[in-house]
Amino acid sequence: MDHLKILIPTDFSVQSDYAYLMVKKIEEKVDTEIHFLHVMNVPSTVTMDKDGNVQTCGEIDVQYVLSQKNIAENKLSSLKAQYGNKIHTHIVFGKVTDQIISFSAEHSFDLIVMGTKGASGIKEKVSGSETQMVARKSNIPLLSLMCDRSDLVIKNILFVHDFKNNTEQYDLSLLRKFIKYFDTKVHQLHILNSTNELESRMILDQMDAHAKLNGILNYSNHLLNDFDIENGVVHFNQMHEVDMVCIGTHGKGGLFYSSVTEKLINHLYKPIISFQIK
Repeated sequence: MDHLKILIPTDFSVQSDYAYLMVKKIEEKVDTEIHFLHVMNVPSTVTMDKDGNVQTCGEIDVQYVLSQKNIAENKLSSLKAQYGNKIHTHIVFGKVTDQIISFSAEHSFDLIVMGTKGASGIKEKVSGSETQMVARKSNIPLLSLMCDRSDLVIKNILFVHDFKNNTEQYDLSLLRKFIKYFDTKVHQLHILNSTNELESRMILDQMDAHAKLNGILNYSNHLLNDFDIENGVVHFNQMHEVDMVCIGTHGKGGLFYSSVTEKLINHLYKPIISFQIK
């Protein structure tokens, strides 16, 4: 049986609870190893060694940091009491998104699962949500969600991609595990502004080749004309009501370049698996 090593970053909010409930849904079909990570957002001048000893540059009171660390450790202990000793808990110091990404890479996780409050307006343009930033920077797939999906039945996964570009590299092993254990159908979607019959036929051929290359047997192909990719995904979901969205990101974002994947993470009320495209 396949095994998934899953990291759930937690700030002890209800969004973290949503992430755990989603992981429990996955655990019904796949053997999982669940780790909770709490990042204490402190300056780089505050450090903790492997034995848990805290040092600061002197400007920040060590006792205050220790008291906050003690509170966090008690909350992590409460998670073990609530969810069982099978789960693993960790606490680290530093910038939240950087520590999530480095910790997940260092310990070879297969998947990061995060709940998100979303973001909009100037906050999204300047900083974005932490989940959005992890999606942008992490080489490990991220499963994000905005609400309780413990009742989710994963039968239809929407795979959104630019099928005209066949030179990109990415790993769909996680998607294949979901297909295998949840017996899902994959809806391959290519969104375009306009096209002709010859181009449409070429894209559909590329979609068939993509499915064959990745061992996807139960699938259907869809071409959708829409204003942009974000709107296309929303409109496709309204027409077909998929259970989960899988979409790649090129790891770009910010004020002048807006990632479609990051927008969907913050605005679409569906679980989203994002993965890095090289």
